[in-house]
Amino acid sequence: MKVSTIAFSLFAATALAQTKPVDGKFSLLKLPYAANALEPVISETTMNLHHGKHLATYVNNLNNLLPGSGFEGLTLEEVVEKSEGAIFNNAGQMLNHDLYFTQFTTPADDRKPVGKLAAAINEQFGSFEEFQKEFSQKGATLFGSGWVWLSTDKEGKLVITQEVNGSNPVKRGLKPLMGLDVWEHAYYVDYQNRRADHLAAVWQIIDWNVVDARYSK
Repeated sequence: MKVSTIAFSLFAATALAQTKPVDGKFSLLKLPYAANALEPVISETTMNLHHGKHLATYVNNLNNLLPGSGFEGLTLEEVVEKSEGAIFNNAGQMLNHDLYFTQFTTPADDRKPVGKLAAAINEQFGSFEEFQKEFSQKGATLFGSGWVWLSTDKEGKLVITQEVNGSNPVKRGLKPLMGLDVWEHAYYVDYQNRRADHLAAVWQIIDWNVVDARYSK
């Protein structure tokens, strides 16, 4: 792997919007790649809507809700852990999407886990293919809107969870590593009602260097 690619992966692994608000406000994540970089898996149209409209709305809503809430000055993760209701919904979706958008890279057919994460997946799931099957099945069968996540628990064990609506694994005391969005706005422009096709294609753009960096952190 080229040094520039490694540098990009390490940047993406930490390229979340600032973890603490500046002047009382969180900011919209700046994408670490062009809006058309994930085509044909995710189209530029979807990226512009998903990032520029949906995520921007969550950020703006959270900033409007924070004053007087008692959560001012907390990190985004702390807000997700401690809040409920509208603040939790918007903070959870902001955290979800920051992790989501920074785990991607340009499409390739042979993308597979690397490093310590690869070994852990093989040990716990038997193979990458078995992990993919379980992860995709949980994404395809989640009723309604939500997310499917790969995380680690407090003992370092890998777990796959379904998270409804805007929830995030940190609410369960888990550390999120990789998440796929199964809200319709994430795939409907490109795949219509074929959620399973979207989930099958997304494996082409997972940057496993980013996910391994999160796992090893």
